[in-house]
Amino acid sequence: MTVSGTTARARTRSGQGPRTLGRKLQRPGLLFTLPALVLFGLFFAYPLLASLWQSFFATRGGVTTFVGLAQYARLFSDPLIGRSLGTAGILLLVQVPLMMCLAVGLAYLLNQSWLRFKTGFRVLHFLPAVTTLVAYSVVFRVMLATDGGAVNQMIGLVGMAPIDWLNNETWARVALIASITWRWTGYNMVIILAGLQAIPAELYEAARIDGAGRWAIFTKIVIPQLRPVLLFTGVTSTIGALQLFDENFILTGGGPSNATLTPVLYLYEVGFRQFDFGYASAIAWMLVILTGIISIIQFRLTREKS
Repeated sequence: MTVSGTTARARTRSGQGPRTLGRKLQRPGLLFTLPALVLFGLFFAYPLLASLWQSFFATRGGVTTFVGLAQYARLFSDPLIGRSLGTAGILLLVQVPLMMCLAVGLAYLLNQSWLRFKTGFRVLHFLPAVTTLVAYSVVFRVMLATDGGAVNQMIGLVGMAPIDWLNNETWARVALIASITWRWTGYNMVIILAGLQAIPAELYEAARIDGAGRWAIFTKIVIPQLRPVLLFTGVTSTIGALQLFDENFILTGGGPSNATLTPVLYLYEVGFRQFDFGYASAIAWMLVILTGIISIIQFRLTREKS
């Protein structure tokens, strides 16, 4: 019998086998993760389950009663739900693709070897992402003011009439899309730039040897190699669009005529101004389900293309 076999048998007899040692090693790990698990349970899991439970109740005249799925049925007959989802749809179909295209283009440009002062340009484009949501929303509100706003003053220099950015339904949506795009393009650009730098240089060299031009290299090598990164940024941007609150709350207040009302802003109005927490919880869970469905669709489409 070998020495290692004798040692293993001795450990087994003394109760120090591999399983016992593994369990002893797990105990310190569990103790270290316990604070995080407690905080997760108190501030995430419990509120999540409590909101689900609350969505089955309604409070009228100070009396809370169980109403089952009535709050969810109410979603289908609420015109403001449709209005808010329409705004979210516009953001998903216009703002997210616009932002992604700008982020990819900027990242590709800043990854070129011939460009000078690349570090400075990268910092300049990323700076909007480190500004607070409230601060930049207030700045955009001041800049887009109808009377005396910096934007209207600039377009007035070329002879154009002032635009009522925040009180016209169409222009309010344009202002919201512009502000969000300004805020988050640099953030996505940095993530995509990291993906570009991870592409092996051998792929570019092989493509050039085969006679591929810049457009062919971009479409046949860069985009396919960036697919996991684009999926991540696309999903996070989609979630951000569905959860939009700060910008439209400060910039337009959801107006005019609910043109920039989003589901989360409507949830806030229902829960904290009308104090209808049961219906607000139903709206929250509608968003959870909708976000999950859209994310699954994005994953499926990307997997099929892969």
